[in-house]
Amino acid sequence: MTTTLATERPRAASRPLPTARHVGLRDTVAQSLTMGYRGLVKVKHNPEQLFDVVIQPVIFTLMFTYIFGGAIAGDVASYLPIIIPGILVQTVITASVVTGTQLREDMDKGVFDRFKSLPIARISPLAGALVSDIVRYAIATTITFVMGYAMGFRPEGGIIGVVAAGLLVVVCAFSISWIFALMGVLMNKASAVQGISMLVLFPLTFMSNAFVPADTMPGWMQTFVSINPVSHLVTAVRDLVNNGQVGMPLVWSLVGAAIIVVVFAPLAVRAYMREA
Repeated sequence: MTTTLATERPRAASRPLPTARHVGLRDTVAQSLTMGYRGLVKVKHNPEQLFDVVIQPVIFTLMFTYIFGGAIAGDVASYLPIIIPGILVQTVITASVVTGTQLREDMDKGVFDRFKSLPIARISPLAGALVSDIVRYAIATTITFVMGYAMGFRPEGGIIGVVAAGLLVVVCAFSISWIFALMGVLMNKASAVQGISMLVLFPLTFMSNAFVPADTMPGWMQTFVSINPVSHLVTAVRDLVNNGQVGMPLVWSLVGAAIIVVVFAPLAVRAYMREA
């Protein structure tokens, strides 16, 4: 009996543990959703993480509308079709920065070291963090449209145009969050991720057609606005919300989102495997 156990132990110990290489597509999706649920649980226990997507749309909509509405469009009602899509894009894209900062904080706490030791898909901890942030984007989108409606905005594109615009912004924000995820892995501090991200996003959002018509800007700035991807996204959202139209800005926005995911998702996963 003792001899049998002695001979079986080395055999059992020599069995290879399951690794991420054995994880199929179905299990990868399931594990990513599980990690996404973990992110939602974190929000449940720390609701202050929602302050930016709840308070920012309210403050920015009120502030920009009543400060610039009369000067740019003549009155508040005429300015709402311009500013609501702009506030929506600016708020949701800015909210995607949190992905990188929270990722860096988790890595500093050693949480991702535990994930790396598990027999799960290597992309699932990163993908899960990004998936959970989709809820934050949806909250920001809903609050922005509710604020606009409360102030008198009536989208002529109807409910279909509003939903399509919201989905477009969420998809683009999800793709952009892969860039911030990569920054979160590569940088040493969460504060550095937030600082550099804002330094990049502020010129992109404010030097666009999000808040004022581009034809009121100097010629050199109009050139930048015309190639600014934020301008294409804002124009696509305005077309959907105000007219229910689908044009080339929407196509360029989706193509740009796909390119970002194809390029930055593998880079983020590779950097995470190297750094974690």
